Amino acid sequence: MKTLYKVFLVIFILFIGINLYAIQWYMGAFDEENNKFWFSIAAALLGILVVFILDYWSRIGIKKA
Repeated sequence: MKTLYKVFLVIFILFIGINLYAIQWYMGAFDEENNKFWFSIAAALLGILVVFILDYWSRIGIKKA
């Protein structure tokens, strides 16, 4: 995995951790005020998925060349 992909992977994992910490659990996990944190977590998970797809595509390009 390239260094750039590793950096973004760490950033997205940090975003997930920070947002899980910021959720106000006493209000209920899916309270309206917590929606912004869930959307941010979903975006970070999507970012992780994109990082793995890009890494896989770069490996395919190296093998064919």
